[in-house]
Amino acid sequence: MSENLHVVCPHCAAVNRIPDARLGDNPGCGQCKQPLFTGEPLELGQADFDRHISRNDLPVVVDFWAPWCGPCRMMAPTFHQAAIDLEPHARLVKVNTEVEQQLAARFNIRSIPTLAVFVQGREVARQSGALDLANLKRWLQPHLRGS
Repeated sequence: MSENLHVVCPHCAAVNRIPDARLGDNPGCGQCKQPLFTGEPLELGQADFDRHISRNDLPVVVDFWAPWCGPCRMMAPTFHQAAIDLEPHARLVKVNTEVEQQLAARFNIRSIPTLAVFVQGREVARQSGALDLANLKRWLQPHLRGS
């Protein structure tokens, strides 16, 4: 029997119930009809962060970054590739700490880039510093849905 998972739409933030077995079938949002998985990291801010972190049954991987940060810019293509490779087993999101200073303070972000994994609203892992794709995937593997 397939379990239903809650997946927050990256476009309209509606919470969708999707059978676990259908995650790989490119499901669409019941409200806005757009794809639930885009292969792109989702930019989140104060207004939508909590909904995505707490209402997704998928692990949410957050890249706390800033545009002036060299290692952050260096890691951006890697994080983008990880979104392509790891969806629908995880949702990858980015938080610009320059714009979202309250979120950065709330999660005690002291250096960037910092990656954090949230499962059902709770932070379960954290890694500071840029990673290459192989090490990023290795670090995330224990937290991915269906792995």
